[in-house]
Amino acid sequence: MLDLEISQFFAEDGPLATALPGYSPRPAQIELSQAIGEAIQDRATLVAEAGTGIGKTWAYLVPAMVAGGKVVISTGTRTLQDQLFSRDLPRVRAALGVPVIAALLKGRNNYICHYHLERLQGDERALKSRAEIAQLRQIQVFAGVSKTGDRSDLGNIPEDADIWQRVTSTRENCLGQECPRIRDCFVVKARRQAQEADIVVVNHALFMADLVLREEGVTDLLPEADTVIFDEAHQLPDTATRFLGSSVSTHQLLDFAKAMEAAGLAYAREAAKWADVSRHVETAARELRLTCAPLDRMPGRKATFEAFPDPEPFDAALAALREAVEAATRALAGVAEKHPDLAAVARSGADIALRLARWATPAREGAAGGQTDEELAAEGWGKDMQAIVEVAAKLPPTVDVKSDDSAVEEGVGARAGADASTRAASDTDAPDGTNDSVATAQALLQGAASASLFSGPAVRWVELGQHHVRLHSAPLSVARAFSKFRKPGQAWILTSATLAVQADFSHFTRQLGLRDARTGRWESPFDYTRHGLLFVPRGLPEPQSPQFLERFVDTLLPLLEASPGGTLVLCTTLRAVDRVATLLAEAFEDLGHEWPLLKQGEATRRDLLERFCKLDHPVLVGSASFWEGIDLPGDVLTLVAIDKLPFAPPDDPVVEARLRSCRERGGNPFAEYQLPEAAIALKQGAGRLIRTEDDWGVLMVGDGRLVEKPYGKRLWRGLPPFSRTREIDEVLAFYGRRERGEV
Repeated sequence: MLDLEISQFFAEDGPLATALPGYSPRPAQIELSQAIGEAIQDRATLVAEAGTGIGKTWAYLVPAMVAGGKVVISTGTRTLQDQLFSRDLPRVRAALGVPVIAALLKGRNNYICHYHLERLQGDERALKSRAEIAQLRQIQVFAGVSKTGDRSDLGNIPEDADIWQRVTSTRENCLGQECPRIRDCFVVKARRQAQEADIVVVNHALFMADLVLREEGVTDLLPEADTVIFDEAHQLPDTATRFLGSSVSTHQLLDFAKAMEAAGLAYAREAAKWADVSRHVETAARELRLTCAPLDRMPGRKATFEAFPDPEPFDAALAALREAVEAATRALAGVAEKHPDLAAVARSGADIALRLARWATPAREGAAGGQTDEELAAEGWGKDMQAIVEVAAKLPPTVDVKSDDSAVEEGVGARAGADASTRAASDTDAPDGTNDSVATAQALLQGAASASLFSGPAVRWVELGQHHVRLHSAPLSVARAFSKFRKPGQAWILTSATLAVQADFSHFTRQLGLRDARTGRWESPFDYTRHGLLFVPRGLPEPQSPQFLERFVDTLLPLLEASPGGTLVLCTTLRAVDRVATLLAEAFEDLGHEWPLLKQGEATRRDLLERFCKLDHPVLVGSASFWEGIDLPGDVLTLVAIDKLPFAPPDDPVVEARLRSCRERGGNPFAEYQLPEAAIALKQGAGRLIRTEDDWGVLMVGDGRLVEKPYGKRLWRGLPPFSRTREIDEVLAFYGRRERGEV
């Protein structure tokens, strides 16, 4: 431990000021760092809300390095993960002069796989275009010189390019110790470095993968730690809900069928009529898709399992699909020892069959709070799964390269349940690393049931996409599962700018089961009253009115004309994004404005933000993924407009089930769940406006309920202390004062 008090590190003549040009002490940062240091020393749990501009990253890095011991830092996104590892951590380490070894650890689908890269090189038919041929050549060169194999280091290939799926691995197709390139494996190297490091930087999805592995009794993914720090901790409840659930999609089933046919014909041609077996699975998957046609008339094109319209054909199709997958898995298990590819596909089939077994017994009566694992087992699903476990027990040993994370980071899919496009999976290694077939079978069994086994009641629902169907399951509460992951004597630090509702942390701590947590709030040092203005216009229709969005855009236009910088329009639904973008485009044409108009979905989030920063007076219309994690400082962004209060959609199956459960136990769903969730989301959206002490601008909220309803006070009082007005003339005057240098 360094022989200094925490405050001395942040002093004007301290090591941070000496090593970092432009550094100046911030009282709130020092107080926050001291509280974190005390929690680490006491091995306690601290939930800390740190306003924008405090510098929470340095506030937790300093005591983490000073205290010593093993530290795991979990971030909300890969972008923040890279920034922390590449920029913040090295700077603080150098300033303190401590010999701290740090490692960056991501999910396996972030690392190039030598084996799959070589296979793609040898199969020119798999390349879909000239662009992919060029991309493959770049990846080949990169893989030969990179020390990490981290695909984020090859920035000139889009992160959503399809080729990445074919040059990285998943749990199912990783060959583990059987791989001829195991000694060069980037995933193995990254895992080894994490075990040896003092500080390991991960993301929430990877952290949740480790939680699931530990619950299943298989090898831990992350190293044992003395301290765990969660940055952007407000994302944890949603991440845990998605990760502790599961899903099966027809995309995934079709991919399984194709992989089975290819492996069977290549390595066990005479063992079965692989084309017929594959076609049986494909046909069953497509039949299931057809029986879901009634969902096209349902809100959001989805329905809970218990409320599924015309359920009989669906149940019959689901039973036929399970039979087809189980038959295919048995056929693969019989020849799995012939080649690692066959074993990998067989394990994939067993995993899919087990997750389909979660849907084996319809229970459409009295399902208000979802079914527990005990209820499901009593109905026979445990027996159905045991049959697949017996098949899985015959498989050769699986891999000993540890688990990967999932596309939960992008807000889609679930632990080991998403389709091939999300690549959500986790490994099932035996505790001793040998990973025998019994351990494989038991891990498959427990993995399929993980959502209900340790999360209590769950909700099941079916979602109809344009070309697919996905069966989902999610726990109603993650509190028990998440809280019990904390080991005795381990310090937990959870920090974000948005954790409390009017200084009340109970909603957040209750969601994660953090009963004995210390809590604290540290206000932003920014002068919001002088630099920011909250505008809630008068006279707009009710948010549910068909005319609302038209009037919202009409009111927004004078602000766009007065604002000198860019504008971020945040909508609560994707439908609203399309409608608002259309209305703005029509208005720009009518008024002769040539302002760049960007819309979510037209390009990747990263591309849209890069273009936004380079364009003159851009207007970007986005939904959920643009409400947080965006830094557009200075005059790049001078207007943020939010259409409606961000209440969770009532047709969301998880939200609906949680509200019903709250109501049945005598609670108030609106006050206990919907309002706190909206308050935190609104604070996230508002936080996009002012990111540095020199930033300024207007926050427009088109929803009059913010000031006209009694509950509105709980929402706007939780926002930064902007000046407030309902008069558009005052907004235009505010912009005028800024133009004259008075703001």
